[in-house]
Amino acid sequence: MELYTPVLALLILASLFAIGSVAMSAGVGPKRYNRAKLDSYECGIEPTPQPVGGGRFPVRYYITAMLFIVFDIEIVFLYPIAVAFDAMGTFALVEMILFIVPVFVAYCYVWRRGGLDWD
Repeated sequence: MELYTPVLALLILASLFAIGSVAMSAGVGPKRYNRAKLDSYECGIEPTPQPVGGGRFPVRYYITAMLFIVFDIEIVFLYPIAVAFDAMGTFALVEMILFIVPVFVAYCYVWRRGGLDWD
């Protein structure tokens, strides 16, 4: 357990700093609210009215987000193999190829379907 003591101490210190920062800003900060401060800000332009529920995002936005997550997770899984490649030898090469091929096929599919075109 003594190996985890520094990690636990750092976690407690970070939590205390976060909670203390929020409490200090709420306690010390100015409390002069007006309509302009409570209104949303859109780069100096008058905000446009939004429908109830916040409006709709195009499906392409979600597809792009999912693609980013998929390829980001791919890199997370490939990084440990790249670090320990010398120790694992041919086994690592075969496993890396078996992992990359389905992701590459999915990438080609998305590319051909136009999922990477941003209109």
